[in-house]
Amino acid sequence: MIYKRITLADVKKNDEFNALINRQQSYLEELGYTEHGARHVGYVSTVTANILRELGFDKRTIELGEITGWIHDIGNTFNRKFHGLTGGVLSYNVLVRMGMDPNEASCIANAVGNHEEEVGVASTPISAALQIADKSDAHRSRVNKKGYDEHDIHDRVNMSIKKNYVVVDKAKHIIRLVLLMKATSAPMEYLQIYLPRMVMCEKAANFLGYTFELVINGVLINHHRRASEIRFRENEKDVSPE
Repeated sequence: MIYKRITLADVKKNDEFNALINRQQSYLEELGYTEHGARHVGYVSTVTANILRELGFDKRTIELGEITGWIHDIGNTFNRKFHGLTGGVLSYNVLVRMGMDPNEASCIANAVGNHEEEVGVASTPISAALQIADKSDAHRSRVNKKGYDEHDIHDRVNMSIKKNYVVVDKAKHIIRLVLLMKATSAPMEYLQIYLPRMVMCEKAANFLGYTFELVINGVLINHHRRASEIRFRENEKDVSPE
């Protein structure tokens, strides 16, 4: 059987995916969640592809990563809890109907089904890159300005973040999430929400052969392997030459 090379442009033009993305946004907005529409999925699509590109993966893997990021949240149309699992089933079926090779569709479905921190496990480069991209998206542009509530920690944290970006440092084998926060919230509040997601990012980066760093306002929040390297160097200094 001859399959089609489905691209992100094809997915963006697909009526089923457009309906699902629009519905996921309106549903979550009604529930009071941060933005999950075109801005969020566009960000996740771009960052997923950028991570794979910086790590040297082939053009088709990068393209599949773009598609995965764009459709990763469609399960929210039906249920918020475990929406990744629902989205994985949905994405596979729609992509196969579009003519995609089932092997590629199953890879995307696997990544979509594993992007939630409660149940997700990185088992492919695309799933690992998606997890990091999705969990890195905390920003003031995600807050519903009309319904902003300064007493809601999610609104307060997101509104305080004026810049966020992911850097792949190939020389040091580090994937770094950098956040710039205003004083209207604090790193401790960010961690109250995002700690499980950052742990997922650490595991995803490790799967890719990298260490994950979280930097907030210029301060490195996590150390891990680098801490052991620092202790080793300190021990070296303690050894007096004969």
